[in-house]
Order: sequence, then structure tokens, then C-alpha cells
Amino acid sequence: QIPLGAFSPRLDARASRSLAVRAAMDMPVETQKQVDGMIFHILSEAKDKAEEINAKALQEFNIEKAKVVKAEKEKIMQEYERKSKNLDTERAIARSTAINKSRLEKIRARQDVIMQIAADSKERLTVELKVQAKTKEFITKLIVQGMLMLLEDKVQVRCRAADDALVTSCLPVAQEQYAKAIAAETGAKKSCELSLDKETKLPAGCLGGVVLACQAGSIVIDNTVDSRMGLVLEQAKPTIRRLLFHGEAN
Repeated sequence: QIPLGAFSPRLDARASRSLAVRAAMDMPVETQKQVDGMIFHILSEAKDKAEEINAKALQEFNIEKAKVVKAEKEKIMQEYERKSKNLDTERAIARSTAINKSRLEKIRARQDVIMQIAADSKERLTVELKVQAKTKEFITKLIVQGMLMLLEDKVQVRCRAADDALVTSCLPVAQEQYAKAIAAETGAKKSCELSLDKETKLPAGCLGGVVLACQAGSIVIDNTVDSRMGLVLEQAKPTIRRLLFHGEAN
């Protein structure tokens, strides 16, 4: 009979083995075989159970690892896409900024050229207007043109204070040319009384020319050299751009 103390958990491994050996020596052969079979069966089941537990644990580990790897991959891809979109946006903004800057510089350069042309034209006109004969004929035509636009019986002519004498000498000729122009176009006889406005004067710094006014100054025609030059320059801008900026008219 096997002592009960042989299977007590309080005994250490060495004592258990000693008792097992002693018990095996004391028990019959048939009983020993049965015990050995039971031990083998228990160990085999324990081994199978351990392998099953290990396999299940490994399977669960691989599943969890795959989930973590997938989540991290998705996180990395999302971060990459975010950074890629940000980079594309920054590149688009930089490209748009560069294009706008280039356009502004181009517009500024064109404007500088046109302003230089205006300055050169003003300088050239200043020289041309110093010729008395040319200036008188030019002023007379400006007055007549304004009269034909107004078609009034009485018109005041404004000019620079320095041009009072010149403009006064142009008034009779302008009245005569106006009457002839009306008769030629309509066959009617119509005259206009011109007078020099001695109170309202054009700025001394302008290029000259005249301003015609009627109806107590409520109707005004600006025929100064400055306004005429500005109008001509504005109309000539498409041609200037086409000639100077490689065929571009806008």
C-alpha cells in the first residue's frame, strides 16, 4: 500500500521521488504497470493540453499582432496622405504666389514704360508749344472743337494766366471758323460769342490748352493739352502694348 504522504504537495521534489521509488519497489508488478499507464496518460493529456494552450495563445498573439500592424499601417498611410496633401497645397500656393508676383511685376514694368512714354510725350509737347505760330493754330482748333460740342450762343474760355494774350487773339478766328463749319454742315447761319474767363484760370503747371464753359459754368468741355494727351495715350495703349510687349494688345 502506497503511503498517503507520497502525494502531499508539502513534500519537496526529492522527497516525492524517493517515496515514489520506495513505493514502486513495494507494489506488485501489475499494479506498477497500472500506475505507469496512469502516469503516462496523465502526462500525455497534460502535454496535449499544454500544446493546445500554446497553439491557441500563439494564434491569439498573431491575430492581435496583425491587428496592431494593420492599425499602425493605416495610421502611417493617413499621416502620409495628410502630409502629401499639405505639401501639394503648399506647392499650389507657392506656384500661385509666384505666378501672381510675376504678373504684378509684368504689369508694373508695362506701366512704367507707358508712364515713361507719357513723360517723354509731355516733354516733347512742351518744346513744340513754345513755337507761337503752331500754338495759336492748335489753341484755335481746340476752341472751335469745343464750340461745336456745345452749340451755345455764349461761351467762356478758360486758360492759364500766362496764355491770356494768346487765347484772346484766337477768339475772333475761332468764332469765324465755327460759323463756317455750321454753315458747311447744316446750311444754317449760327454764331457764338466767345469771352475770356478772367476769374477762373487753369493751373500754371499744366501744359496749356483751354476749357470751355457755358450756362454759368454748369456745362464744361475740357480741351486742355493734358486731357487730350491722356485721351490719346489711353486710346494708343493697345498699339503700344502690341509694339513693345511682343504683340500683346491687352
